[in-house]
Order: sequence, then structure tokens, then C-alpha cells
Amino acid sequence: MHIEPGVVTGAKLALSYVTAAGCLGVAVKLGYNSVKQDGKITPFMARSAASTLLVFSFFEILPHFPVGVSEVHLILGSTLFLIFGAGPAAIGLMAGLLVQSLFFAPSDLPQYAMNITTLLVPLFGMRVVAGKVIRQKTAYKDIQYGQALALSTAYQAGIVTWVAFWAFYGHGFVPENVVQIASFSGVYLLVIVVEPVIDLAVLALAKTMSGLQGNAIFHQRLFRSAT
Repeated sequence: MHIEPGVVTGAKLALSYVTAAGCLGVAVKLGYNSVKQDGKITPFMARSAASTLLVFSFFEILPHFPVGVSEVHLILGSTLFLIFGAGPAAIGLMAGLLVQSLFFAPSDLPQYAMNITTLLVPLFGMRVVAGKVIRQKTAYKDIQYGQALALSTAYQAGIVTWVAFWAFYGHGFVPENVVQIASFSGVYLLVIVVEPVIDLAVLALAKTMSGLQGNAIFHQRLFRSAT
């Protein structure tokens, strides 16, 4: 979901800088918590680097196409969260999108703060949902389709909500704008059906690779329950 150029312009961009700064603050806090939990910074750096590489691949390699006020992407935010944790996933989303914007899509740079807000606020919300629908005694590799669907729904619905917010904020409730927002929302919500399947496929693979338990590149919760 890249907000299209021209959706929000001029002085209105200031709001996106404020929201992005808030997201950065939360991401730093989550990163600090991750480092504190591991007792060292190396695992966090490894997970963040892996997340960044995957995010860049998702945006640049996987199919994506413009619909209405934004683009439809398979972001796999819930997959990143389950494998790497919220902190590294947040860093990966920010860094991966920045690399793509700088070197492959410079026209997206003015929208970078909006895009970061649109990606990260739903991630933080999904983290809250995960705490409610997944019991502490459950390792992420053992979650069910319904739980994966809840995470994907929370994340993708959050993205659609933020895209709609930026579009209404930029151009108001004129009929053409409403139609474009509706067309994007309708297509993007189809991603909700696909992402839980990918989540479960990745988690099923993790079950067959129990020897990787304790590997620093994976979030501790992937293989064992929360303490």
C-alpha cells in the first residue's frame, strides 16, 4: 500500500510527520524491549536485517498494482510479526520501504511518513490482538487458522482504515474520491483471505525445523510459549 502521489500535499503533510514520529517512538520502545528480553542486541539486529530484506522483497518483487488511491501489496505483516516479533518487524517495515523509496521509487518519498504510519499503526494494533487471541502457553508455530485470520484481519483492516483516512484528509468526501477509496478497500480486503494461509504455511515449515529453536534470527515465541 503506497499512498499515491498527490493524495496529500502541501501543509497537510505535516500531520504525517507527527504520526510517523510517534510510530518511530513506539518502534524504538519495542526494539528496546526485544533487546532487553534477549539480553543482547545481536539477535534484534539479525531479525531486523532479515525483516528489512523480506519487506523490500515483498514490495519490489511480489505482484503489486495500483487501485484507487493506493497500491495493493502482499505485505505479510502478520508473518513478519510471528517470525521476528513486533520490534524487528517494525524496523523492517520502515527500513525496507525506505530502501525501496530511495533507490527504486523516489516519487514515493514525499509519502514516506504516511506510508510508515499506515504500515506501523496496524502492526502495533495487531500485537494487541495477538495478546488477546493467542494464549501465553501457545507457541506461535502452534496457532490455528482462526487465530492467524484474526491477526491478518486486524492488520489489513488497519491498513485500509489509514489509507482511507489519508485520502479523505487530502481530498475530502467528494464522490470521485469516495469511489477510489471504495475500490481500493474492496480489492485490498481480499488479501485477508490469502495472508493467514501463508502464515500457516510458514508456521508449518517452522514445525519441521525444530532444530532451529534457539536460533537468534527467530523470535523466541515462534518455538516456545511466553513466560
